[in-house]
Amino acid sequence: MRLYDEVIRKWDQLKEAGNPKVLDLSSAATWEDAGKNNMILRSNMAYELGGAEMPLPAMGRTVITADETLVPRDEVLLLGRDLPDIKEECPYARLTVALVDEEKMGEGDALYNAIRDIEYVRYHVNPKGFMMRVSTSHNRESVRVSKEALDSGLNFAAVGKSFIDTLHKNPRVKAVKVIFITDPRFDFDSLKNELKKAEDITKTIDHVFKDLTMDCNICNLKEVCDEVEGLRELHFKNSTPAT
Repeated sequence: MRLYDEVIRKWDQLKEAGNPKVLDLSSAATWEDAGKNNMILRSNMAYELGGAEMPLPAMGRTVITADETLVPRDEVLLLGRDLPDIKEECPYARLTVALVDEEKMGEGDALYNAIRDIEYVRYHVNPKGFMMRVSTSHNRESVRVSKEALDSGLNFAAVGKSFIDTLHKNPRVKAVKVIFITDPRFDFDSLKNELKKAEDITKTIDHVFKDLTMDCNICNLKEVCDEVEGLRELHFKNSTPAT
């Protein structure tokens, strides 16, 4: 299960360049989940992470690993200002890495579906006053933050704990690392490339198991397959006839 490990290591390299702060989860109370009612109108919002008036970097991604050295424990890290300290629109990124039990992930379509199930958790995390706005067509994940939530003490520790708690409802997940980025000096361009690579890896997994094209010479995903450790192994394992 090394499919996303190089992407995760690149995330960590970019993160460490920004001197991340480890947030204290021991004092983070469980924040109310508003579910489908987590609607924040412009008149009620304090600001939008990722920009409302003028689009700023706004991205989010969840990937998996079976390497405990990459996710040794549940933790939330922050590069930039915390929610109570932000006074205007700013860039935003959320990077989530789930440590999984490889034996429970399955193979074939089951593996792809398990990966997507973990990724789509973002649609089920709705901290009250923190409304994620996801556009898959534009590869954006922005956030509206309400004035009321800030007055009540909402911060990234609480939001990160919401992600961790929700992901732990999945029996495949053993630990979760969440990284929030609001520092405008961060290298968002490099991060955008790494997030695209993560999505390309997931699409390639789906492609392999749907057996759409097994001729590597004409496959438009050959470059991804060649670069990512574990993908070619999956490819050729899937293409070997059963005996």
